[in-house]
Amino acid sequence: MPTPETLLTTVRDHWAIENALHWHLDVSFREDAARNRSDNAPANIAVLRRRALDVVRRDPSKTSLSIKLKRVGWDDNFLRQLLDNISMS
Repeated sequence: MPTPETLLTTVRDHWAIENALHWHLDVSFREDAARNRSDNAPANIAVLRRRALDVVRRDPSKTSLSIKLKRVGWDDNFLRQLLDNISMS
């Protein structure tokens, strides 16, 4: 039986992941409302969403994530700037 401290650490680690990734996917990309359910579509779209989140997070500006995502959709120059910063290593 794990100790209470071990359980507490495990729960906190889980919620750290939830807050860092899943919350952004739910709020910014409305992932929970997605209707793509056939074949490989859900897995493919999930990969694209996570990659888009990674790319936008690399931007060093202090703007919020949701504003950066909107700006990427509106401003082709900003999108190019973010894509140019992706290293292929």
